[in-house]
Order: sequence, then C-alpha cells, then structure tokens
Amino acid sequence: MIFYFSGTGNSRWVAECIGKKLGERVCLLTEYKAEEGLSLQKGERLGFVFPVYSWAPPRVVLRFISSLLLKSTPDYVFFVCTCGDDTGKTADVFRRAIEKKGWICHAGYSVTMPNSYVCLPGFDVDSRQVEEEKRRNAVERVGQIADRLQTYASEFDCHEGGVPCIKTYLIRPFFERYLMSPRPFKVLDTCIACGKCEKVCPLHTIHLQEGKPEWGIHCAMCLACYHHCPQHAIAYGKQTLKKGQYVFPAWEYKENH
Repeated sequence: MIFYFSGTGNSRWVAECIGKKLGERVCLLTEYKAEEGLSLQKGERLGFVFPVYSWAPPRVVLRFISSLLLKSTPDYVFFVCTCGDDTGKTADVFRRAIEKKGWICHAGYSVTMPNSYVCLPGFDVDSRQVEEEKRRNAVERVGQIADRLQTYASEFDCHEGGVPCIKTYLIRPFFERYLMSPRPFKVLDTCIACGKCEKVCPLHTIHLQEGKPEWGIHCAMCLACYHHCPQHAIAYGKQTLKKGQYVFPAWEYKENH
C-alpha cells in the first residue's frame, strides 16, 4: 500500500510509477480514513510519497501517520520524497514519526523534481529547460528506486544539501509558524469562477462563495490552487505576482502509464 500527498502532481506521478512497478495499491492519503484500520498482506509494503515542505515532510503527512491504524505491524516501511533542490533532515523527521508508531522505517529516497514553491522573494518555478531536465532525470531515478524497493532494500538515499540541521530544526519551525498561513491568498479580477481551485484542493479546504474561492484554516500550502488556475488569477499576497506556474504535464503522465 502506497499513500501519497501531492499538490502539483510530482509526488502523485512518483507514487503511481512505483506502485505500478511493485504491484502495490496507491491512494491519496487525504482520501483515506486512517482511523478505520488497514490490513496489510504478508510481505506487502507500506509506503509514503510526499513533497518536501521547508526541509521536512508536510504536516498533513505527519498527522496522517500519527492517526493511521494498522491491524498488524508492517513488514516493510519506506518513503520517497520529492524536492526541488534538497531535503534537509526530512528522513530523520519521517523516521521518528514512524518509530512513534512502534514501526521501523526500512528505506527512504529523494527524487529531484521541478520547483513549485513561489511564496517568498527569490523563489519561483524553474525555467522550462531546467524543468524538462529534472523530469527526464526523474524517470531514471524513480526506476532505480523501484528496483531497490522490489528487493526490500534497507537504506536511505536522500540529498540533504548543505547545513541540513539548520534548515530543518531552526528555519523550519519559524517557517511553519509564520509563513504557512492561508490568509495572504486572494483572487484577482481575472477569475472566471471555473471552480478548478476548489476541485484540485487535496484537503477540500477551498469553497466558492459567489463564484470566488475562499480558503479554510486547514490549508496545507501545497499551492495546487495557484498552479492549476487556468487564468493565473490566484495570488499569495504580492509574492506571487509575475511568477510562473507549474503542474506535472498530463500528457507525460499518460505516456508513463
């Protein structure tokens, strides 16, 4: 069983590719009732695929793990995280969350994918050339990871980058407390009330009021609404003005499946 969380489609693509290769079930974790109890077959892997947010797993992923009930101890647990650049100490944070459940995390990997974070100065989507190069390299990388998972490998191969402890344990708490609020989201006059933002929100926290989106307090800051908007009519304060959008290409997703 592979649970994934994804805003722009990067992690969904990785989860689907690995699930297909391993013959494992794949499920969007926000659509699964974690408290109902999950039965795993003998030898069935329990995997998690998610993007790196501020050099750690997204809070929604950690909350899901905390609430996930299993009817037996999993034989093999792994994670694959997607990142635009580096992961910091994501692996350590994830492993501690798994250990709190009394389980063992056996393997973890990172896959470099196109950047999608645009909510701070200096952060923008990658150029088309860099985006395409990252996706090409990811095909080989994901294939290698799937091969290792087939053998139930016990290893961790994540690109931590420079000063990972500072990023995860010093910058991340400040970032999550002060820079991950849905309040700055606003809709521009170019909005056509298509409802795409409401539809793509993985937490179902966006609702249309008189045709315009309003954000609830449970926003994960995945930016699915911003990147999927066909009119580029969603902004995060002034930070996203004149910045680009990115969504994993639907045509490429179909070709790989």
